Amino acid sequence: MQPEFTMPMALFVSVSTLAGCSCGAVAAWSRERRREREAFYKSEMLKKVAESPGPSALAALEYLREEERSARGRVREGTKLGGLITCAVGLGLVVFLSVIVPGKPVYIAGMIPLLVGATLLVYSLKFARQD
Repeated sequence: MQPEFTMPMALFVSVSTLAGCSCGAVAAWSRERRREREAFYKSEMLKKVAESPGPSALAALEYLREEERSARGRVREGTKLGGLITCAVGLGLVVFLSVIVPGKPVYIAGMIPLLVGATLLVYSLKFARQD
C-alpha cells in the first residue's frame, strides 16, 4: 500500500521547488550582471590606454591579442576534455551493454558516443586553430 500524499507534503514540495528555482534565477542574474560590469570596466580601461600616446597603445593591443589567444586555448582544451569524457562514456556503454545483453550486438549502440568523442579529439588535436 502506498503512503498518502498529504497536503503538508505537497506544500513542502511546491515551496521548496519555488525557492530553488528563485535562488537559481537570482544567482544567474547576478553572475551575468557581474560579467557585464567586468567587460565594461575592461573596455573603458583599454580605450583610455589605447588613446594615450606612446608605447602604451601598442601594449594594449598586444594585451587584447594575448587574451584572445588565451581564450582560444581554453576552448581547445575544453574540446579535448569533452572528447575524452565522451569517449569514456561510449567505452563504458559498450562494456555495460555487452555484459547486460550477452550474445546480441546491442553494445554497438555504445559506439555512437565513442565515435563522437573521437571526432572531438581529432578536431581539437588536428584541425583546431593552433597558436
